[in-house]
Amino acid sequence: MTKLTIEVVTDSVASCVNAQAGGADRVELCDNLFEGGTTPSAGMIKLVREKVSIGLMVMIRPRGGDFLYSEEEFEVMKEDIKVAKSLGVDGVVFGLLTPQGEVDKQKTKELIDLARPLQVTFHRAFDMVADPFQALEDLIELGVDRILTSGLERTALEGADLLNELIEKAGDRIVILVGGGIRPYNLKKIVEKTGAKECHVSGRQPVESKMQFRNGRVSMGGALQQPEFSISVVDSNVIAAFRD
Repeated sequence: MTKLTIEVVTDSVASCVNAQAGGADRVELCDNLFEGGTTPSAGMIKLVREKVSIGLMVMIRPRGGDFLYSEEEFEVMKEDIKVAKSLGVDGVVFGLLTPQGEVDKQKTKELIDLARPLQVTFHRAFDMVADPFQALEDLIELGVDRILTSGLERTALEGADLLNELIEKAGDRIVILVGGGIRPYNLKKIVEKTGAKECHVSGRQPVESKMQFRNGRVSMGGALQQPEFSISVVDSNVIAAFRD
């Protein structure tokens, strides 16, 4: 049986180190995970690259929200790819759509050409396309290495049937990286139902802040953001559990 590749989504140096310690094959480094992930800082990328030797994929996404970007945002994405490339990452992760919910082939090709020879993953913008099979063929034509998707549903388990179809149609032409709500307890079921060879997981656990003085009247983020006195960090034991 082929070894399952485990990619861990992370947003800190500590999480990347823990993911490696737990047996992850690579990490996807982001910022702002509560917005679905945006581009991390150059300082973050540099420190992570110094600390981990496993695969390092970096999110290229200038903001949260949809995947229809302005020309200025597109220019930001190009500059961020150049920075990530200069810092020794293994790949970049991005996704661009047209207003009609199709892959923006022109802009995607421009970013791919700029990123090479790095690996390129088209992220869960794929889960917002109008026709997943047309999007699959478009991304294969463009030469994308992998697609991160939950099968156009909230979780990979809910999207398992479509994921299985995508994996069968993809064959050896592109990797379908299955993600969305994958936990150690449901990993086997998802792999069996989809035929996945690569899975994207989080494995984060809340860690209590070490702050002794706390002003509970003020919030630094929106109402739905993570509390100031608790952070989420990848737990190496949780990642190891995906290997059991």
